[in-house]
Amino acid sequence: MKNFIVLLIVTLSLMFTPLIGNAQDKNTVANESVNRIEVIDFHSTNRCFTCNAIEANTKYTLETYFNDELESGKITFQTINIDEEINQELAEYYEASGTSLFLNVIISEKETHINLTNFAFMNGRKQKEFSEKLKTKINTELNKL
Repeated sequence: MKNFIVLLIVTLSLMFTPLIGNAQDKNTVANESVNRIEVIDFHSTNRCFTCNAIEANTKYTLETYFNDELESGKITFQTINIDEEINQELAEYYEASGTSLFLNVIISEKETHINLTNFAFMNGRKQKEFSEKLKTKINTELNKL
């Protein structure tokens, strides 16, 4: 009798496991299939004036021109400290070292990384130029969504 009960429990567990896994996979796919732009500002723990300006000017641009998109999730913004162990894998995935600015454009689950690091350092201390150029770059990508 004990063997029958154990066999019954194992059989039922195996029957329902695929159903649970499929539900999780569908939720993951649904979340990943949302077309969006991720703005990612990588930085190290010790930051120079320009590095801080890049983050501040990126925030300013997003909050000034893309507030609706931020609230809806069409655009997200993250700052990532690459010196923290938890962020190492993500930094390697983007090949980010020190301060780096990326747009990750996700359309139909396909990611396109746009490295804006050179642009950011060249314009980081000039808020107006930085903001106008970043706004143009983001609008170009938004039109593709």
